[in-house]
Amino acid sequence: MNRFTRSLPVIVLVAVAVAALAPARAADPPLPSESVYQLSARLTDQDGRSRNWSGLQGKPRVISMFYTSCQYICPLIVESGKAIERQLDDRQRDRIGFVLISMDPRNDTPQALGEVVSRYRLDTRRWTLASPAPDQVRALAGVLDIRYRALADGGFNHTSALVLVDAQGRILARTEKTGSRPDPDFVRAVREAAH
Repeated sequence: MNRFTRSLPVIVLVAVAVAALAPARAADPPLPSESVYQLSARLTDQDGRSRNWSGLQGKPRVISMFYTSCQYICPLIVESGKAIERQLDDRQRDRIGFVLISMDPRNDTPQALGEVVSRYRLDTRRWTLASPAPDQVRALAGVLDIRYRALADGGFNHTSALVLVDAQGRILARTEKTGSRPDPDFVRAVREAAH
């Protein structure tokens, strides 16, 4: 038996003792009661990845709802997000996420979501487009206070709200101003959230 083999039990014992004395990793703090992430929902994004809605916590986000076949207000919602993104400096852009949630998950497959990402040249390091399960759309719209109604032609009437949440999902601001000239008060709130 060589010297290393004889000292192996001692090395293992020391490693076990160090691990036992090391502080345990603190559990994530519970979400505030007013967090939109309290809602239990699953999302499938433009890359086909599935995650919990609460998995978006951790950074402030600008969230809205849309559907990919929309010809009218939804392109303006995307443009609004891009216009807000252009108003941020590099550091702020890295600290803010943008999320578009489909209200038409039966048609808004990962491929359809990906086509929107390509068409608008959205940076997926910051942008997430996702579809919930069909039975979860109404609940997500409810926590974001976005109203919508399905139409006979397959489209939707809906509000155009953009909602800013903090890292824990508390609503900080909202705007219904859409287009390439963003609401200055909303931009200011986004900048403050990204500090």
